Formats: sequence, structure tokens, C-alpha cells
Amino acid sequence: MTTIETAMPPSLQPASFVRHSTIVICHFLLLSACTVGPDFKLPDIHMPRKYKEAASTADIPAPGEWWTLFHSAQLTKLVTQALENNQDLRGAQAKVETARALIGVKRSEWFPQLSLTHAMKEEHVSESSFGANLPAGIPTPDPVRDSYHTAFDLSFEADVWGRVRRSVESAKATEQAAMDTLSAQRFSIAAEVARNFFLLRSFDSQEQIVIDTIKLRQEALDLQDSRFKGGLSNEMDVARSRTELELARNDLAALTRQRGAAEHALAVLCGRAPSGFRVASDKSLPAPPNVPAGLPSQLLQRRPDIRAAEQSLRSANAEIGVAQASFYPTFKLTGAGGFETVGTDLFFDWRNRVLSIGPSVSVPLFTGGKLKSNLAATKSRYEETLASYKQTILLALRDVEDALLDLRAYSNQRAAVQAALNAANDTSRLARLRYDKGLASYFEVVEADRTVLSTRLALAQIDGQRLVSTVILLKALGGGWK
Repeated sequence: MTTIETAMPPSLQPASFVRHSTIVICHFLLLSACTVGPDFKLPDIHMPRKYKEAASTADIPAPGEWWTLFHSAQLTKLVTQALENNQDLRGAQAKVETARALIGVKRSEWFPQLSLTHAMKEEHVSESSFGANLPAGIPTPDPVRDSYHTAFDLSFEADVWGRVRRSVESAKATEQAAMDTLSAQRFSIAAEVARNFFLLRSFDSQEQIVIDTIKLRQEALDLQDSRFKGGLSNEMDVARSRTELELARNDLAALTRQRGAAEHALAVLCGRAPSGFRVASDKSLPAPPNVPAGLPSQLLQRRPDIRAAEQSLRSANAEIGVAQASFYPTFKLTGAGGFETVGTDLFFDWRNRVLSIGPSVSVPLFTGGKLKSNLAATKSRYEETLASYKQTILLALRDVEDALLDLRAYSNQRAAVQAALNAANDTSRLARLRYDKGLASYFEVVEADRTVLSTRLALAQIDGQRLVSTVILLKALGGGWK
């Protein structure tokens, strides 16, 4: 590294000093008109013209608060609490503030840097070496002395090659990426709240089905016990009735456990302790809204995770310019002015002033391959970020296709299960009639009732999963849009 410095002569007068400084600064500012490195350009991405699983690509306006599409006041309340109190969101917001502050750090390099230094030290010089330079007969001065130095130090780097501009560009892109990541987390938190809320509502519906079944099975047990005591049935029928009753109670306990886990998850999402968090039981489920998928290309604007990946790519591209600028000379204007004395008696005497100012040029001549390696590293990081950007888009397309497929499959499943439930109810009714007439064993009644219960539970599960899949589709599409 070679540094060429030019300092002003001590005899320079103040007027000449100011004039010279102004000329040097103007020259530096004129030089600051070049920016090395590639300008950012979004890569060409081949997007499909429509979704494979979508029946229609029609688009309709939907609110940014997409959870209001379900028309559930309790869901809206829970999502609002989560967006205000969730600790992950607060951490993401802090990352945004950090990235915003770092822009100021990079931007500060555009301005002159001024600092004040004050040094005090006690020196002891060699008497023999110091006295050897004095004429014969001259006494040697005291080798111990105090020295004081106070000065303002000025440094200004002309951004000739755009190193600072590229650094600021990278920092701004990093801030925008943090903001988009925050938006993505908001969508994820809202989606998790909605998902757990609809699971909880599905468990409520299933619990009610099991509770109704327990009542019926208790009545059946009482009836069989009465018939057994009257000699109209055998002990095996009583045992079967009791078995079915206890199995239903086991199902209720399992559903209670699952509902509790969903409620605890909602508590954490809303920034609350699970011990003091309750969601009132409600067996009703809202109808899932009709959500058209729109066009695949709209994901690039809708999904915040894609926008965050794009900003990361922009930041990586700007870092290439920073690395390329390090190959070129660095132009600086440096200066210092203050007082320097031995002892304190005449410290502020005008004759003890010190002053220096002038431009300096630093040219990298040999760095052992550091600059080339750093440039290669920034280009590799750009390629890595580019691959991540393209992968994010592919995953977004898959998310939409999966959600559309699930919704279509659950719709078909519901129709099939509803038909099965109708048939199971008929089977149960006929089995009971046959049993009452002595044409069938009680085992047939038990099996028919068991089929009805499992089918009703399956229908409630599918209704919950349809709502969850709608939430997943809204998340995959980037939430609400305008």
C-alpha cells in the first residue's frame, strides 16, 4: 500500500489556508461522480400462466386484514392481540430498527469526520545522546519533561468510485428486507392464530358430538341393564354397552387434551401465559370464504417473503460494487490544528500552534490477493442469494398449488363423508329395528352406532381442515391484497 500525502507549508496564511482547502474539497467533489459495480436488475423468472390446481384465475379485491373474511369477531380479536403482543414480532421489529440505524452508519461516511484529541505525557530523553549534539560547555537540559498536545483532527474521504454509495444502497436494501420479513412474520402469526383457532373450534364440534354420543350410550347401557334384569337380554349385551360408553369417554378425554394444546398455542401467539388464557367453547364453524388464486405472477408483489428475498439480492449486488471500489485509489482530505508545548506555561500562546492540511492518495499495490478474494466472495454470495430468491418463488408456487389441491380434495371428501353419514344413520336405524324384532344381535347395533360416531367426527374434522386450508391458501397468496 502506497500513500502519497501533501501537507501545507507552516508559513501559509489563514486566508490562503481557507482558499487552498476550498479548492481541494471542490476537486474531490468533482471526482465523486463515478460509481463502479453492476446496477441492480431483477433476474428474468419464468412464471406459469396459471395454476394447475385452480379452476379459475379470476381475481377479486380482498382486505389486507384477510382474517375478517371469516366474519368471526373472536378470531379478529385474537389476531389483533397477537399482532400487538407477540414476542417474535417485537424481535422482528427490533431487527428493522437495527437495519435502519445501520443506514446512518454507512451514510455518515459521506461527511467529514472531526474529532478532538488531547495527549499528555512525561518524557525522559537520553542525556548522552541529547548532550552529544550540544556545543562544549553548554549544560545539558533536564532530560525529564512534560509535553502537551491538543488538536482537532479532520478527515474527509471523497467517494470517487461510489464505495460509500454502494454501501448505503446495500444498507437500504437490508432495511427493506427486514421490513418485508416483518410483514411475512405478521402474516405467519395471523395465519397460525387462525389455524389454531379453527382447530380449536373443530375440537369443540367434535367434543359436542362425543358428549351427545355419551348420553345416548349411557341411555343404551341403562336400557340393556334393565332388559338384562328383566330377562330380555344377556350379560354380553350389557358388557358391550358399557364398553362403548367407556370408549366414548376415552374419545372425549383425547379431544379435551387436543383442545387444550390448541388453546395453549393461541396463548403464546397472543403473548399471554397459558395459565390465564381462555377461549370460550363454541361448536359452530364459519363457512370458508371463496378465495380465487389470481395469477401466479402476482405472487411477486403479494408475498412479503419474495420481496424480502429480492431486497437481499439487491443488497448482495451492491456489495459487489463495494468490493470493486476497493481496487481503486482512495482520496482523502486530512487536517489537524491545535497547540503543542513542553510544559503548560505557554500552552495557548499563538506561537505554539500547529496546523496541517492536505490531500492524500492511497493506492493498493500489493495485498496478497485479499481484494480479489473479497470480490470473488461477494460475487459468490450474490449467486447464493439469487438461488435463494428463485427457490423462494418456487416454494411460493408450490404452497399455492398444495393449498388449492387440499381445498378441492377436502370439498370432495366432505361430499363423500356426508353421503356416508346419511347411509350410516339409515344403517343404525335399521339395525335397531332388527334388534327390537329379534332379527339381529345387539352387536350389529353397536357396530352401526360406532360407524355413525366415527363418520360424524370425520365430517367435523373435514370442516375444520377446510377452514385451515383456506387460511393456508391466503397465507400462500401473501395474505390480503388490494
